Amino acid sequence: MTDAVLEENADGIVTLTLNRPEQRNPISDEDVLETLIAALARLDADNATRAIIITGAGSAFSSGGNLKKMGASGGLNDPLPAQTRLNYRRGIQRLPLLIEAMEVPTIAAVNGPAVGAGCDLACMCDLRIAGESARFAESFVKVGIVPGDGGAWFLPRVVGFSKACEMALTGDAIDAREALACGLVSRVVPDADLLAEARALAARIAANPPHAVRMTRRLLRQGRNADLDSLLEMSAAMQALAHATDDHREAVAGLLERRDPRFTGR
Repeated sequence: MTDAVLEENADGIVTLTLNRPEQRNPISDEDVLETLIAALARLDADNATRAIIITGAGSAFSSGGNLKKMGASGGLNDPLPAQTRLNYRRGIQRLPLLIEAMEVPTIAAVNGPAVGAGCDLACMCDLRIAGESARFAESFVKVGIVPGDGGAWFLPRVVGFSKACEMALTGDAIDAREALACGLVSRVVPDADLLAEARALAARIAANPPHAVRMTRRLLRQGRNADLDSLLEMSAAMQALAHATDDHREAVAGLLERRDPRFTGR
């Protein structure tokens, strides 16, 4: 890990902190993006990882793109449009593809403004908790561009089509309370309690059998696009795997014996 993204691991609950507070934590910069992608891929491949929290250092979750690199030729943009397309495909678009394919649950702890690609990063996560100072803006139109990182796919699935259109076509920001009302976040907490609440939620997830959690996460993601018959077939296959685990037998035994189960990930 570089200092672009800080990593803290506490009993399999990993907190990744975007660490460019002086720039409000843009994720389009190469060092931040590459470090975040590498960390997520490594953690997902590690069976000891039970949950991942993503947050931002300082007063912002993420400003999304780096405005100082959005000129005629800067950042992902290139004088040759075909090269700009490749820059997006080989750059920031790898992030939504990775998070969608992961099996470890992800929680966005939104500690301030989540703007543009920062808003989309929050939407890529499975769960979102907001501090009272959080703000969300699908603001690409404000700088004359479109959501290039998958926001037009994620945002409607989180808040519904009409609200997504309102946010994306106006570019206006919404505060934490409105985000709660439209389902963009599951709860709003005092800023000082944000990480503690996110870790407590992650701990409730981590307390369950890890293989069952990972397969459930995969089914929930697949269920957004699969037809019922396909999802049922996948569910039956994963259920067969779950039934064969030691953790399933331990969970049943714990309930029958009225004791706390001890899960081993086997």
